[in-house]
Amino acid sequence: MRGSIASPGPDTVRAGGNTACLEVRCGDALLVFDAGTGLRGLGEALRAGGPADLDLFLTHSHLDHICGLPFFVPIFDPASRVRVWSGHLPPGQSMREVVCSMMKPPLYPIPIETFRADLSFREFDRGAVIDPAPGIRVRTAELNHPNGAVGYRVEYAGRSLCFITDTEHTPGTLDPEVLDLVRGADVMIYDSTYTDAEFPRHVGWGHSTWEECLRIAEAAGVGRAVIFHHDPARTDDALDAIEAEAARRRPGTLVAREGLDLVLDAR
Repeated sequence: MRGSIASPGPDTVRAGGNTACLEVRCGDALLVFDAGTGLRGLGEALRAGGPADLDLFLTHSHLDHICGLPFFVPIFDPASRVRVWSGHLPPGQSMREVVCSMMKPPLYPIPIETFRADLSFREFDRGAVIDPAPGIRVRTAELNHPNGAVGYRVEYAGRSLCFITDTEHTPGTLDPEVLDLVRGADVMIYDSTYTDAEFPRHVGWGHSTWEECLRIAEAAGVGRAVIFHHDPARTDDALDAIEAEAARRRPGTLVAREGLDLVLDAR
């Protein structure tokens, strides 16, 4: 939902204040994208169903996208299976090492060895195609973000969903990597941290705008665009205004809110 830092408070109640975490169900398979503070709530929801078996895909390892891992209930359950996928790190670095660095003094009191699940870290090259379960295909592409990031496209039962967050566009030029990944997708969730008016003050910060979201959606023939990764200072009222204007320009466009549930029937 939010970018950079969680932002709870009276002005973010309707949209929510947690950082990025997306749950995707493909039949019986569970895919999770990013491990921000929203991952804690997902873990609590999964607890009632017993041991979890899931694939966790990370866009990148900036803190707002991984800080939920030490608070994810299934990762402490010996009967759970968690596969963590990442493709943004340079050669010689691993996601396990990144998590270990986050979970050591003086940053955190308990080490990664406290995780009891059947946990594996799986690295891939950006651009790879991953088949995490029968009938599910996950395509990947490089995004324009400091320290690297990965965009994802999930294809299942004739439907497709794209998760494109933490990417910076070049004004006047549509990113060809993003266009290729999202072309014809049923849903595109896109980094819309800024407005076009705000963007010039944040060049180099690695984020995009809700107007660029609509331009890409239109050019790529995306079904529904979802505005995501809200600036932590963006209030509910401001997001309501953005959603109204975005939906006026491109009907069906939504602002991402915690608990938003989108159902795509199989074709």
